[in-house]
Amino acid sequence: MPEESALIQIDATGRLTFAQLQFRCALGRGGVRRDKREGDGATPAGRFALRHLFYRPDRMTPPATLLASTPLDPADGWCDDPGHADYNLRVRLPHPAHCETLWRKDAVYDLILPLGYNDDPPRAGLGSAIFMHVARRDYRPTQGCVALALPDLLSLLAVLPAPAKIEIGYR
Repeated sequence: MPEESALIQIDATGRLTFAQLQFRCALGRGGVRRDKREGDGATPAGRFALRHLFYRPDRMTPPATLLASTPLDPADGWCDDPGHADYNLRVRLPHPAHCETLWRKDAVYDLILPLGYNDDPPRAGLGSAIFMHVARRDYRPTQGCVALALPDLLSLLAVLPAPAKIEIGYR
């Protein structure tokens, strides 16, 4: 586990702090909650691992990072169906269950870091597809993710240890 000084912290107002960096970020439209549920639009409160990065190879070169990284493919999805065995897992599309498409027309998922939330093992209904990703220009609230401006996310990736930890809703 990284030292406490290597912990990314995000407060409930959307301020991210890591080492000397401070960035604005968008959080879920449902606020920050310890009792996160599928579809509530909330960003889960707690401490989670950031282990892996996915990126759009048609829009950027692999970002500088110590985290393991994988290029996305147009057939990549993330299962958000609590009734399916692949719940909260990366899947190939088409898929028999409801899934979020990771290869999007907008730039929001050009970089995706899944938060280690509800993944060891996933429990149905507690929330899925919780990522750190690229924010919209207006920092519109997310469906439960953490979103940063692309330059800020790239700056953060360049200095993160591997694996990294994030704490959301710290006081």
